[in-house]
Amino acid sequence: MEWLQQLINGISLGSIYALIALGYTMVYGIIKLINFAHGEVFMIGAFIGYISIAGWGLGFFPALLLSMAICAVIGVVIERIAYKRLRNATRIAALITAIGVSLLIQNGVIYFRGAQPAAYPEVFANKSFNLFGAQISTQAILILSVSVALMLVLQFIVHKTKIGKAMRAVSYDADAAKLMGINVDNTISATFAIGSALAGAAGVIFGLYYTKIDPLMGVIPGLKAFVAAVLGGIGIIPGAVAGGLVLGVVETVVSALGFSLWRDAAAFIILILILIFKPSGIFGKNTREKV
Repeated sequence: MEWLQQLINGISLGSIYALIALGYTMVYGIIKLINFAHGEVFMIGAFIGYISIAGWGLGFFPALLLSMAICAVIGVVIERIAYKRLRNATRIAALITAIGVSLLIQNGVIYFRGAQPAAYPEVFANKSFNLFGAQISTQAILILSVSVALMLVLQFIVHKTKIGKAMRAVSYDADAAKLMGINVDNTISATFAIGSALAGAAGVIFGLYYTKIDPLMGVIPGLKAFVAAVLGGIGIIPGAVAGGLVLGVVETVVSALGFSLWRDAAAFIILILILIFKPSGIFGKNTREKV
């Protein structure tokens, strides 16, 4: 039953990508911006979790909540300082700014703490148990459980709360939402806060899963999460989750078949194929833009 073990490991990895991809897709759904600094928020979340556990002696869940809270604040600060004035600017100007913010955060972290990697402490004893003949690690189950719980909380926020309704209204038509009394600026900031909090949680989970973190760790997972968002349909929340899970399973299968050196390439091959055959993504619909 090795396939079951690979499937669960793939879904666990994919759930990390899904958490990061949700930030990309939420921001794009609101203001049509690809926030390439999102991977660096994920990296900061991993380091906050590391400092909380290794330096302050906090447990996994307090470190997770602290990382989410701080990353939410960082996300709002990035939006207010870097992106707010570019709401009416060209797409390319906003994209270049996002890349600049990404490089600024990367090099800022390297300047203040150095480029050397850090090893995540072991928070839980990683045991395995037998499930239908497959050896499943408790770590994979924990990662999957936390990720699913956070996704369910996000679903509740988006569909059952006032801020969630405001986010959907702004996503549909920002001008009409403003006329209906919705504070568009606060709604956009809330979107960045929620997306950044999920990225922070993904950083802590990633550190627990891979044990090694460094200031440049956000580049590849951030790009893969972007691929996951495009695969599922950029701007569509269920699509980001589905895209992340598919990407995680594909990577795990590629590694299991003996092509571990190609696991990163697999994500970008998927991106090329999806852009050629279905640019709108799995959940997206082809729409024509009026000019």
